[in-house]
Amino acid sequence: MTVIALPANQPETFYRGAGRIAAFRNVPAIADRPEDWVGSTTDRFGLAPSGQSSLPDGGLLAEAIAADPRFWLGPGRADTGVLVKLLDAGQRLPLHVHPDRRYAHQHLSSPYGKTEAWVIVEARPDAYVHLGFARDVEAGELAAWVAGQRAGDMLAATNRVPVAAGDALLCPAGLPHAIGDGILLVEVQEPTDFSVLLEYEGFGLADGHLGLGYDLALQCVDRSAWSPDRLAGLRGGGDRLLPAAADEFFTATRHTGGDRLPRGFSILVTISGEGMISGEHDAVPTRRGDTLLVPYAAGPLYPEGKLEVIRLSA
Repeated sequence: MTVIALPANQPETFYRGAGRIAAFRNVPAIADRPEDWVGSTTDRFGLAPSGQSSLPDGGLLAEAIAADPRFWLGPGRADTGVLVKLLDAGQRLPLHVHPDRRYAHQHLSSPYGKTEAWVIVEARPDAYVHLGFARDVEAGELAAWVAGQRAGDMLAATNRVPVAAGDALLCPAGLPHAIGDGILLVEVQEPTDFSVLLEYEGFGLADGHLGLGYDLALQCVDRSAWSPDRLAGLRGGGDRLLPAAADEFFTATRHTGGDRLPRGFSILVTISGEGMISGEHDAVPTRRGDTLLVPYAAGPLYPEGKLEVIRLSA
C-alpha cells in the first residue's frame, strides 16, 4: 500500500472552531481547534515544527520526503509545493492579506507567497466571505485603519460575497479577505504560513506584521477596487474547481467513482459517500471525512463507488 489515511493534525491557533472538523472526520479530532493541516510539510510561522504532519510510524512527512524524494514527489520535484487544510470558522476570521511570491522572496526569504483557494464543504444559509476592497483605498487610509484598529471601516470597504456548499473561490495573494463564521472548507494554498493581519486587536494578538513592521508589511496589500466582474473571475466551473489563474500555484479537481486520478503527489479529501481508492498498489476504503496522502509512487488511481473526492496538488 502506498496511499496513507491521515490522522487529524490540528495545531493551536488564535481563533475558534465550532466542532465541524471533529464532526466531519472519521478519526479523533479536537472539537474547538479550527484547522487540520493535511499532509503538511509547512511550519507555523515562527513555531516550527508545529504544523507539520506525522506519518503512521511517527516520523514527519517532511523527513520521509527528504529521505526519498523520488518515491514521494517523482522526478524533478524539490518539494510538495502545496499546503492543504480543513478550516472550521467558528467565528469570523480577521481581515488579513498574504504576500505574493515576489514580496516573499524579497522580504521573507521564501520562494513561495500564499495564494490560496477555498472549496466550501458546509455553510450556514447566510454564510459569506469578505473578499477584496469594493473601492480603491489609499495607502494612508489603510495605514490609519490598521494603526487605529478600525475594523468597522475596513470591513465596510470590502466586498461581502455569499458562499454555499459546493462553491470554490480563488483568493490571490495580496487580496484582503476574511472568512465569515459558519463555514467548513477545504483550503489549498502555497506552502507557507505568511499572513499580514489588518485586524488583530479583537483576536487577542499584539500585532500581525510578520516582524516586518506595518510600514513594510502593508506594501503587500492589493488596495485596488474589485468589481463584481473581477470577483466572478475568481470562480471556476464544473469538476475543474478553480479558474485558470490558479494553475501556476495548484489545482483542485472534483472526482467521482469511475474517474481516473493522474499520477503525482496529491492530497485527497473525501467529501461525500463511500467507496475505494484503487490502483496498482492500493485498495484503500474511504468515506466522507477521510483525508488521504498520495505519493507519486502510487501511480494513477481510480475512485470506486458512490463517493465524491477532491484532489489537491501543485
